[in-house]
Amino acid sequence: MPAHYPGFVVTDITVATCSKLNPFSSCKLNEDKWHRIEKDLYLGEGFLSQAYLHVERKKEEELLPSEKVIFDLRVGRLNPVNDKDDLVDGKWESRAAGIWIKKSSKRHMSDSHEVITGVDVLFGADAVDPRSNWQVQDIGLLLNLGAGAQEARLTIRRGPALGKIEKPVPRIGKDGKFKIMQAADLHLATGLGKCRDAIPDSYHGGKCDPDSRTLEFVEKMIAEEQPDLVVLSGDQVNGDTAPDAQTAIYKYSEVFARHKIPYAGIFGNHDDEGNLNREESMAIMQGLPFSLSEAGPPDVAGVGNYIVEVLGRGSTSHSALTLYLLDTHSYSPDEQHFKGYNWIKPSQVSWFHSTAQGLKKKHKEYTHIHMDLAFIHIPLPEYRNPDGYQWVGNWTEPPTAPNYNSGFKEALVEEGIVVVSCGQ
Repeated sequence: MPAHYPGFVVTDITVATCSKLNPFSSCKLNEDKWHRIEKDLYLGEGFLSQAYLHVERKKEEELLPSEKVIFDLRVGRLNPVNDKDDLVDGKWESRAAGIWIKKSSKRHMSDSHEVITGVDVLFGADAVDPRSNWQVQDIGLLLNLGAGAQEARLTIRRGPALGKIEKPVPRIGKDGKFKIMQAADLHLATGLGKCRDAIPDSYHGGKCDPDSRTLEFVEKMIAEEQPDLVVLSGDQVNGDTAPDAQTAIYKYSEVFARHKIPYAGIFGNHDDEGNLNREESMAIMQGLPFSLSEAGPPDVAGVGNYIVEVLGRGSTSHSALTLYLLDTHSYSPDEQHFKGYNWIKPSQVSWFHSTAQGLKKKHKEYTHIHMDLAFIHIPLPEYRNPDGYQWVGNWTEPPTAPNYNSGFKEALVEEGIVVVSCGQ
């Protein structure tokens, strides 16, 4: 049996459909044989039905000589046409929802980089997968969907599951420059999303696919600005329109991975309003290519309190820039006294102080001027009165800052932060 990548191979796939009205109808197959992908293929929008993808998988070392592994998968109404690349043993086998699979029992096949070792489900015609050696199928599963429902797309992994992804190390360029691009409030959905206040109305002949349009703009900014790092300052996901937040997260991460740009993200007040909470979303973000996102210390309030160090140019190990990223949570926990939005908590202020103080000695060893920056989502109360502060850009609407001031602006000043930027 193969030795160069221990793990699972996929030996069968099926879809189980059940009725919402019949209490004896089940969408769960024998758990000893099948692994269920915990996503309703109708995203809860099926009028009478639910459906779940089930995958049979085995460890390579447990495969019997007679057992077959899946090495090809297609989706469609008709039996896929064989070509010269399909002359390995096995015929196309039909499964529910338009799935076609091809298996092989040849011993070398489970050792191939073509064998299917993972299957997942995303949603929408614009679904993408940023993970290495994963590929989204061109056609959605053939289900009886209602108007406006998002089609389920299979994404498959071929070959070995990759180990821990090595994170990129941001570094000042040879020219002594380093450009950070902030992408705020992308509000991506599951599927194409819904347009709101689109400008100009005539763009693309008046047709508005909001997520495609948003990401097209992001790519335009990448092309024009050539950033060295992107900071996502929250509300990447629009929870109300993202019943599968994983699909939305993959959309923006695929752009940065394709352009090979490191990025770091924090959460806003909408990111966890879909099917994933902050911990679950961050677990996905941390495992994606070019992502520097971190959950942060578990004893500090929120998810996503961490730093990103940008090293000096050349081969130095000294930091030139330190970026502090903090979770500003979502809505006020005390609407009676402080309506509106939440605020930085005491444990976060303490973490910020202790982290900054702990780095000062090391930062003084840098031969140039070290700078500290901070990124948050919900603005500080001080944003309401810009007089006396340096600010850049257009002041086109009032800030939606919390009505409780936890003193984080004073902490930023004490620790010498030169720039603070928010989303919202």
